[in-house]
Amino acid sequence: MQLRETHIAKNQEQPIRFQEYAVGLFKTIPTKSGIKKAIKKELVLIDGTLATNSKYILGGEKIELFQLENTSIFKRLELDLEVLFEDEYLAIIYKPAGILVSGNKFVTIANGLPQNLTKSNLPDAVKPQPIHRLDYPTSGLLLVGKTSSAIIKLSKLFDNKEIQKTYFAITIGKMCSGGIINLKVGNKNASTQFKVLKSVTSKRFEFLSLVELKPKTGRKHQLRKHLLAIGNPILGDKEHFIEDKILYGKGLYLHASTLEFIHPFTKECISISKELPKKFTKIFKFVIPNEE
Repeated sequence: MQLRETHIAKNQEQPIRFQEYAVGLFKTIPTKSGIKKAIKKELVLIDGTLATNSKYILGGEKIELFQLENTSIFKRLELDLEVLFEDEYLAIIYKPAGILVSGNKFVTIANGLPQNLTKSNLPDAVKPQPIHRLDYPTSGLLLVGKTSSAIIKLSKLFDNKEIQKTYFAITIGKMCSGGIINLKVGNKNASTQFKVLKSVTSKRFEFLSLVELKPKTGRKHQLRKHLLAIGNPILGDKEHFIEDKILYGKGLYLHASTLEFIHPFTKECISISKELPKKFTKIFKFVIPNEE
């Protein structure tokens, strides 16, 4: 056998079963089922003794993971993510445009989270999990749960519309100063509040506008579909567009800028913002919405 990884257990407020503690600990075994298999194959030692599912971790134990010869290991995704907020319960990270949040692909935000976040010391710690979605071409803030109870409570906050999200988009065509779009998406009621911050003339598109968007519901592609429905599709959108008004090669000009909510455990008011990407400020050089 070959020694793969060695870890010294962190001190615990309360004893925790090794099977639970080990989730997210090993770089080569990211899942609970994988940990169970490694224990069954006698590939894990705790202080020199074979690990068991019922073994409790107190802190300070030497944990060693071995690998059988010629056994393939889990391929670790090297994805450098910007973490804007993190505690034992949750995290808020920046999702770049052009990456899936989750799915069957190897390169996803979900697969990159364990390497970018610190494993929670709480008894119900799990592999970090995105709480909501952002479209593949959309950049911005993504909320992540680090414990099973946090995932449940944060999901309820979304369901109860207690998490406020603010987006910014650059849209095509002349727009009124603002309003509310109430149009069904997928046969479900959907509502989006919008406010035009600044408009400029464009040789190709006549007008481009920097728009603040506050979705009141969370339907798939809601913002993109709502803006197309009023005749002002988002610049760079290749799915929801007006014929002859598609911009290629620059990506989608939609950015999830701000998340605001009451922390379900600490009751702290969380308000995190991420500045506009450079491609936005190249068009609207003197407008910085996040600093108003």
